[in-house]
Amino acid sequence: MEKFKNQLITEKSIRLLQQNQYTFYVDSKLTKTEMKKWVEQFFNVEVGGINSSRTRNKNKKRWSSNFGSKKKMIVRLRANYLIPLFLNE
Repeated sequence: MEKFKNQLITEKSIRLLQQNQYTFYVDSKLTKTEMKKWVEQFFNVEVGGINSSRTRNKNKKRWSSNFGSKKKMIVRLRANYLIPLFLNE
């Protein structure tokens, strides 16, 4: 999927992993329902909810979806589901 960019790795996102929440950078035009369908199909899990936010590049002065903004989504999974991103098996 070209709208999914990468997983965000920060101190906060690692703390959220303990609460079964995963953080991703996505395309700024992606909707919550599209993200939910993609995560459920790709990882074979059930999504409990999604929070999204837009961040602005600090070196840019304009605020628009085409000029220096990023979109971040936090995906909360239902109980007993997980995405095996950091398992060392």
